[in-house]
Amino acid sequence: MPTGLKQTSSVVSIGFSVAESAANTFTEDSVDLNLSPLDREVFVVLAINLDADFPDNDSSNTTFVKGGLTTTSQLAAGTMPSLSDANCLARITNQIMADTQGAQGGVGFSTGALETPPATLEYIGIIATNDFFVQAEGRGNAGINGVSGKLYGYRARADAEIYAALVQSEVLSA
Repeated sequence: MPTGLKQTSSVVSIGFSVAESAANTFTEDSVDLNLSPLDREVFVVLAINLDADFPDNDSSNTTFVKGGLTTTSQLAAGTMPSLSDANCLARITNQIMADTQGAQGGVGFSTGALETPPATLEYIGIIATNDFFVQAEGRGNAGINGVSGKLYGYRARADAEIYAALVQSEVLSA
């Protein structure tokens, strides 16, 4: 348990999904955690599972479907977050690279952050504001794609100094 936090619930899993608003369009949805700011409640993230749809197999074009999970909205930027961003907790990419040499077919690739953290980590993130955000974006696909997953963690109460620092850090990382 992180210092300055008192666990107030058992471990819970929260399912989520987001589909593109139109094919090949960056789309984001928020998931409400119903945290109580008056009680200085935070959500301690233990693990995240992301599952992105598979892109179309088009031998002449590279196609992909990407997904991300962040503590703050990415709508202003309008782009998929990177794991190097302070507010990005997980990211996944399913991609089929076109064969530029003229042969038939392409090569599929899938990348994602660890679905379960190593045993040496107590947690992988703390969400101090009321929601988290899930993004989906495809390129080169004929239809709408999306991302689904589960967030695992527990509710905790923070002492006043820790809560203020967590909220400020999260808001400033937007």
